[in-house]
Amino acid sequence: MKKLALCMIGCGMAATIQAQSGPWTLRQCCDYAVEHNISIRQQENACQQQSIQLQSSKAQRLPDLSASVGQNFSFGRGLTADNTYTNTNTSSTSFSVGTSVPLFTGFQIPNQIKLSRLNLEAATADLEKAKNDICVQVAQAYVQILYDMEIADVAHRQIAIDSAQVFRLQTLLGVGKASEAELSQQKATLAQSRLTATQADNNLSLACLTLTQLLELDSPEGFSIERPKASLSAASILGDGTGEALSGTVGGTSIPLPDAIFAEAVGVKPEVQAASIRVTASERNIDIARAGLYPSLSFSAGLGTNYYTTSGFKADGFSTQLKNNFSQYLGLNLSIPIFNRFQTRNSIRSARIDRENQLLALDNTKKTLYKEIQTAYYNTIAAQEKLNSSNLARQASQDAFRLVQAKYENGKATITEFNESKNNYLKAESDLTQARYEYLYQQALIQFYRGLPLEL
Repeated sequence: MKKLALCMIGCGMAATIQAQSGPWTLRQCCDYAVEHNISIRQQENACQQQSIQLQSSKAQRLPDLSASVGQNFSFGRGLTADNTYTNTNTSSTSFSVGTSVPLFTGFQIPNQIKLSRLNLEAATADLEKAKNDICVQVAQAYVQILYDMEIADVAHRQIAIDSAQVFRLQTLLGVGKASEAELSQQKATLAQSRLTATQADNNLSLACLTLTQLLELDSPEGFSIERPKASLSAASILGDGTGEALSGTVGGTSIPLPDAIFAEAVGVKPEVQAASIRVTASERNIDIARAGLYPSLSFSAGLGTNYYTTSGFKADGFSTQLKNNFSQYLGLNLSIPIFNRFQTRNSIRSARIDRENQLLALDNTKKTLYKEIQTAYYNTIAAQEKLNSSNLARQASQDAFRLVQAKYENGKATITEFNESKNNYLKAESDLTQARYEYLYQQALIQFYRGLPLEL
C-alpha cells in the first residue's frame, strides 16, 4: 500500500511538474492531448481488436486439432453373443484424436482475410481522425486563451491609464485646478476598469481550465501557453485594401481556392480514407455472402482406440485392447448447397444494400469536408478583411485618443470626452486582438485541411 501511495503521489507530482515546466506551444499541447486523451486511447484499443480479428481470419486456413476421452457404462438386460438376454454390466473407454482442414470454402476465407485487413485500415484511419479532432479542439481552446490574454492585457492597460488620471486629478485638486466631482468621477471609472480587468482575468482562468481538461491535466495551476511569434504588422495584414482575398490572397499570401484545397484534402484526410476503405470492405462482404452458393470441401483425419468389458465374459487387458482396437481414418467431405430457405440470396442482397449505404456515406463525408473547407476559406477571407478594418480603426481611435488626452490635460476637453475616447480606443484594441487571433487560427485551419499540422 505504501508503494502504491508513493507511486500515485509521484505520478501527481510528475503531472504538476510537467504543467509547470514552462509555456506550452500549440504543438506540445496537441501532442500531449493525443497521447493522453481517453477517446483516442479507446480508438487505439479498437485498432488492436481489429488486428486480433485479422489474425483470427488468417488462422482459419490452419487445420484444427482436437482430442477426446469417453467413458460409458451400461446396466440391465441385453442381448448376448449366443442370442439370449441376460443381465449384464458393460463399460467402454474410448480415446480419439482428430483434425480437419478446409480445402475449399467458396473463397470465403481469403475474402474474410481481406475484409479483416480493410477493417483494420479503416480503424487506423478512424484513429487518425480522432487525433485530428482533438487537435482542432485544442487549437480552438489555445486561441481562446491567447485572445483572453490579450483582452486581460488591454484591461490592465486601461487601469494604468485611469490610475494615472486619478493621480493627475489629485495633484490638480491640491492646487485648486480640479474639482472633487471630477476626481470622484475618475475614481469611479478606475473602479469600473478594475472590475473589467477582474472579469478578463477570470475568463482567462476559465479558458486555461478548458484547455487543461482537454489535455487531461489534473489542475490548471502553473499552466501557461506560449504566445505565437507570428508578426501581424500593418504592412503584412493590410495589403492594398482592394479585397484581393476574394481571388485567393490572404494577408499577402496566396491560398488555393476551395476546390484546390478539397482536391488535396481528399487524398490526405483520414475520414475520407476510412469511408473509402469501408466501401471496398462492403464489396468483400458481397463476396463472402456469395460463398454460400459454392460447394465446400474439407479433409479430415483421426486416430482412435477403445477398451471394452462385459460382466461374465473374459476381456483382454487394457493395453492389449488399446493396441488391438487402434484405428485410423481419412476422409473428404463435400457439401453442396441446394436450398437453404433463401438465406444465401438474402445475405447477398443485404450485402449489396450495405455497399450502397457505404457509397452514400463516402459521398456524404466528401460533401461535409468540402463544406468545412468552404467555410474555413471564406472565414479566412472575412478574418483578413476584419483584421484590415480593425487595424485601421485601432490606429484612428489611438490617434483620436491622443488628441483628446492632450486636450483634456490642457483643460480643453471634459473628463466625459476623455473617457469616451479612451473607451473607444480600448475597444478598438480588443477588436484588433480578436481579429488577429481569428485570422491566425483560420490560416492554420486552411493549412490543416491541406494535410499540414496545426501551427500558429
